Amino acid sequence: MCHLMGISPRNKLVDSTAVSGLNLKLLSGSCYLPHPDKEETGGEDAHFICEDEQAIGIADGVGGWADVGVNAGLFSRELMSHSVNAIQEECNGSIDPSRVLEKAHANMKARGSSTACIIALKSEGLHAINLGDSGFMVVRDGCTIFESPVQQHGFNFTYQLESGNGGDLPSSGQVFTIPVAPGDVIIAGTDGLFDNLYNNEVTAVVVHAIRTGLGPEATAQKIAALARQRALDTNRQTPFSTAAQDAGYRYYGGKLDDITVVVSYVTNSANI
Repeated sequence: MCHLMGISPRNKLVDSTAVSGLNLKLLSGSCYLPHPDKEETGGEDAHFICEDEQAIGIADGVGGWADVGVNAGLFSRELMSHSVNAIQEECNGSIDPSRVLEKAHANMKARGSSTACIIALKSEGLHAINLGDSGFMVVRDGCTIFESPVQQHGFNFTYQLESGNGGDLPSSGQVFTIPVAPGDVIIAGTDGLFDNLYNNEVTAVVVHAIRTGLGPEATAQKIAALARQRALDTNRQTPFSTAAQDAGYRYYGGKLDDITVVVSYVTNSANI
């Protein structure tokens, strides 16, 4: 079963069933906070959680299309919908995120463009593809053991998929295979998260959540709420303001944006 989200800011907790042959499984929950000015149209982010297939995905529609009257949220939602369809065509335990993204992109009809991040749990660990400035990190024992690098052509000009021949291609995405263990926490998000919170801030929320027994949905809510708080803060240095200053701009504070956070706990299926 797959849950496709992004049209409304509802939060969803899903408990995936174990895939045959795997000892690990993902317990995933999400939180989506659209930009306050884009709530009526559902914002421009989209995401999915496929519980049986042990896969998650995130897309962030590029808002610049609004200048030509295009709602980029339609593109990101269609991309995630096609990704879900492609995942359901794959054999259990053999999902290839790169192939999924290729298939999804090939079926696009909507105008617009979007980042994309698709992650699947397989027997050898996480398999993922990330294109653009959405991404994910893995936390183990209170430390960040992996973070996907940002792909951008220049400051605030991210890699992006576009229908037709424009934009970047799925093959430009970075592919990762990351061993994981029970107790690891995966935090995937759009740039509304990673522009506003440093990794140590995200990790601190995760550590506190684990200690207090919060599930993945509640943890995603906590992270998203802190990211929104930072986005509205004009007096605090953020990853976005650091990048802007490095690029020669006079900028301080957060960046108000759509915020999507998907948190997945890696668990031992035998203990569920």
